[in-house]
Amino acid sequence: MSLENKLRARLEKNKILLMTHIVLGYPSMAVNRQVVAQMVAGGVDCIEMQIPFSEPMADGPVILKANQDSLAAGTKVADCLAFGAEMTAQHDIPFLFMTYYNIVFKYGEEKFFKDCRSAGIEGLIIPDLPPEMGGNFFKLASEYQVAPVLIFAPTSTDARMAELHKSAAGFIYCVARRGVTGKQSEFGEDFNAYLERCRAATTLPLAVGFGIRNHDDVAAITGKADMAVIGSETIRLVDAQGPEAVGPFIAGLR
Repeated sequence: MSLENKLRARLEKNKILLMTHIVLGYPSMAVNRQVVAQMVAGGVDCIEMQIPFSEPMADGPVILKANQDSLAAGTKVADCLAFGAEMTAQHDIPFLFMTYYNIVFKYGEEKFFKDCRSAGIEGLIIPDLPPEMGGNFFKLASEYQVAPVLIFAPTSTDARMAELHKSAAGFIYCVARRGVTGKQSEFGEDFNAYLERCRAATTLPLAVGFGIRNHDDVAAITGKADMAVIGSETIRLVDAQGPEAVGPFIAGLR
């Protein structure tokens, strides 16, 4: 079953899905294991695992620091692939990798897709790779059945959204506002109009991220989007209270 179909099946049971984000190797792979277990126990529908990169341009200070600390500790791409295989074997939800294109390029595009497929990874989010520059990437994504998740932003025109939809699979990641991850977002009339444009541009499920922090934020997009993405907030929680705090936090989001 494709990533899109798995998410649609989950939407039959929930009004909105939850996707969480971890940075692999931060604060350690051992803690990552605990956090993933807590997230699954708390009811997440999908987990986005970030392969750390030195210049994560879409990420705010919390995730940027996590990337830097993970790299300083020696996290390698091979470690992340092995961790991904371990998680997909243990937990019956979709797992994705998020990273930046230089990681894929240096590893080797086809080898990366082949190893993702072997590890059971169902999707990739590569924020700095537009379809115009990724012909072989998107060809391999189709060949290896690893969904390329593309991003809509409030600055995207209707024509650009329609063009991105042609290359996307799995779901569309709708950035809630301009800027980077981690800052609070507002969900007013402008946001609603933006989501209506997103919905009109694609047949794929819509995930909303950047600034989703609590139950009220998730409630604000329920009925408008299909999935809420929680990233920086869980990292803050682990830093402050430890991995055991993650499960109850996730369980209280919807």
